[in-house]
Amino acid sequence: MTGSEVPHSFRLAYVPGVTPGKWVRIWNERLPDVPLTLVAVSPGEAFGVLRGGGADAGFVRLPVDRTDLSAIPLYTETTVVVVPKDHLVATAEEVSTEDLADEIVLHPLDDTLVWEQLPGRPAIERPATTADAIELVAAGVGVLVVPQSLARLHHRKDLTYRPVSDAPESRVALSWPQEETTDLVEEFIGIVRGRTVNSTRGRPPTPPQPKAKRKRPETGSGSGAQRKTASGKPTGKNPRGASGGAKAGKGGKSGKPRRRP
Repeated sequence: MTGSEVPHSFRLAYVPGVTPGKWVRIWNERLPDVPLTLVAVSPGEAFGVLRGGGADAGFVRLPVDRTDLSAIPLYTETTVVVVPKDHLVATAEEVSTEDLADEIVLHPLDDTLVWEQLPGRPAIERPATTADAIELVAAGVGVLVVPQSLARLHHRKDLTYRPVSDAPESRVALSWPQEETTDLVEEFIGIVRGRTVNSTRGRPPTPPQPKAKRKRPETGSGSGAQRKTASGKPTGKNPRGASGGAKAGKGGKSGKPRRRP
């Protein structure tokens, strides 16, 4: 197989909590000859991977620097607080940040939420990762506020989570380098946006051409059609040009009187 025959590949980065499975499945159905490779990245390194060519596109968390990256917001996640199952918060259906005022709220270095003011009391040290913070919650050191997908990703039998009504929310987006909007990137954008396989990718359809009008056959002066007056009545002339007199006599002969016996 020559180099020109080798099919292109598509590299898709994704941050923790995002599950790209359904879009990957559609890609494999539509482009079976173009392999898609998943690249797991941390939130902190996601944009560097895109800028450095390590992935063609990626699922990231907003905000995105629009100077050199394009982004399509996809969905917003519910924010939850992760606590031990025997914690008082576990008895509520929903809490507010005020309910966490007396709690040590862990703030990992890879936190994906943009806080104006952190709730609760700060820990002595910030955990390096969300996974480390989950371990501290299980040890009873504090609680953790994260997007719901991360709470599910780090699920443990001894922990649970509840929605936080007034916490900032995390938004997931598809992002790619602006100068690298290739045909394959366009294909994946179409899949994410739910376009069908026959979609024109947003291009306006070709307008229908007007149908040609049928020309009516012209009636020549020598045609055999019977002429009509403006009222639609025949003029009295037969098709062969004979005058419209009395019909011929019996026997079909005309112009000669019958002889007497």
